[in-house]
This record gives sequence, structure tokens and C-alpha cells, in this order.
Amino acid sequence: MITAVTNRKDPKMATLATSVLIAVSAALLAICTTSAAAQVSQPGDKQVGPENDHPPAILDKVGISQNLNAQLPLGLSFVDETGKQIQLGSYFGKHPAILALVYYQCPMLCSEELNGLTSALRMVDVKPGKDFEVIVVSIDPTEGPDLAAAKKRSYVKRYGQPETADGWHFLTGKQPEIDALTKTVGFGYTKIPGPDGKLNQFAHASAIQIVTPQGKLAQYYMGVEYSPKDLRLGLVEASSNKIGTPVDNILTYCYHYDPATNSHSLIVARVMQLGGLVMVLGLGGFMLVMFRRDARQPEIHANGISQSNHMRPEQR
Repeated sequence: MITAVTNRKDPKMATLATSVLIAVSAALLAICTTSAAAQVSQPGDKQVGPENDHPPAILDKVGISQNLNAQLPLGLSFVDETGKQIQLGSYFGKHPAILALVYYQCPMLCSEELNGLTSALRMVDVKPGKDFEVIVVSIDPTEGPDLAAAKKRSYVKRYGQPETADGWHFLTGKQPEIDALTKTVGFGYTKIPGPDGKLNQFAHASAIQIVTPQGKLAQYYMGVEYSPKDLRLGLVEASSNKIGTPVDNILTYCYHYDPATNSHSLIVARVMQLGGLVMVLGLGGFMLVMFRRDARQPEIHANGISQSNHMRPEQR
């Protein structure tokens, strides 16, 4: 704030001070007006670009197509985490499997996917190697057994049950085999440049697949977090109810896999049928008990009369 100092004894000095005050105020006002004009855009100064709701063209190939009931090419040859050449079909025949397509040097998404799978499996009472197989396949043909072995050690340790290690399989392969598998699964991906500008990363979606013991795609679960209930029911259903408990078998009857939501939905009609069956069995059991009771009444009554007739007069 600028304060004018006036001297009542000197009118000239007072007039001069007032003039200086007016000049300084005018200068400050001019500076503020110019600054505001520079900061606030006038209507029409900025051009708004056209709206674009479409993803970049490079992502056109990225996505998941649910090829339900498709037969996996079990004759494909891959290399396991020990460096051994092995056919994909060697993991099928007895158990269902969980299939995950990733790449081991993925900076973020693949690790989140495998973390989510492992966390969900820790809350499922069926076990890898005993009830089902976990098959992880790299989509990067430049990756080898060393990376696969390191990933297996990491996730078996994360799972917390080292005795299940034989049920975890981390594979690498060549481009033709990778292409054949990803095409069957409906797994679309594309190469993209990394932070260093080199074309050494992949854009891809995240999903795991439940596969039957015959190698057919049964269910897809999207994202990086998976419901333990859906995983358990999916594995039990894929095994044709050969694994799990009697309660799991009942649940697979009442819950149906919905590809639209990638989860199991309650089927009210089946619940009503199951409830009706329980009611009929209960009523039938009750009627059987009552019929047997009624059938015994004449016999008891007849025995009572017979004993009465055989009593001596003094006993009557």
C-alpha cells in the first residue's frame, strides 16, 4: 500500500505527493491488466481437437476371444523350466489344467496376473499336481529355461506348498508353436517398443483359461484377480466332477459358468429342482416310516388279544 504524505503548511508539496500517488497507481493497474490478459485466454483462442474414442491402431490385435470348447493342439513341442523338450499333451489326460499365457520379462501386467492366480489358488482346497496342473507359457520366443525356472521358484514359494512343485509348469517355445497356441486360445497380442526404444515388449490382455483333461478350453477368467469360488467350481466342472467334494459337485449343479461375466451364476431353476428333490425324498422317508408303523399295529394288537385269551381265569 502506498500512502501519500501531505504537508498542510506546504500546498505545493501536497499537490506533488498526490500526483505521484496517482501515477504509481495507474502504472500498477496497467501491469495487473496486462498480466491478467496474458493469463486468461479469450473465447476462440484455444482450438479443441476432435474427440477420439478409438484405441491406438497398434492395439487392434490385442484382446481375448473366448474359443470355448476349442481343442488345444496337444502335439505342440515346448521346453520346460529344466530345459527338457516336452509336448503340451503330456500335461493332459488325467487332470484339468489352468493355462496362462504371459512373458517372463513383462514389467507389470504378467506378474499381476500370476500373483492374482497364486493368491486365489491358496484359498482353493484342490492342489496342483494332485487335482489339476498349472501351465504357464511364454509368448516371447527369445526367453529360455533359465527365466522359466526363476519364475517357477518364485511362484511355488509364493504359493507356500513346495510339495506341489511338480504341478507347476513354466514353458518356453519357438514362434510357430507360440502362434499355434495363442491362435487356438484366442489370445491376441503385439510387440511394442520399451522405454529404451527397442521392440522387446508386448501389449496383451490378461486372462487365464480352464482346460479339460482332454485339452478343451472350458472357461475363461479375465483380469488379474480371480474368485477362488469360480476357480474351484471351474476346475471341478472341467474334471466332470471327478475332483472336489460332494458339496462341490452340488454347487456345480446349482451354479453355471456364464461366459459373458466370466463367472458362475446361480441357476434358480436348478436350485428349485434340487429343493423339490430333497422335499420328495424327505416326504417319501416320512411316509415309509408311517406305513411301517401302521403295518406293525395289527400285529401288536393281535398279539395282545392272543395273550389275553391264554391268560388263566385267576390272571384275568
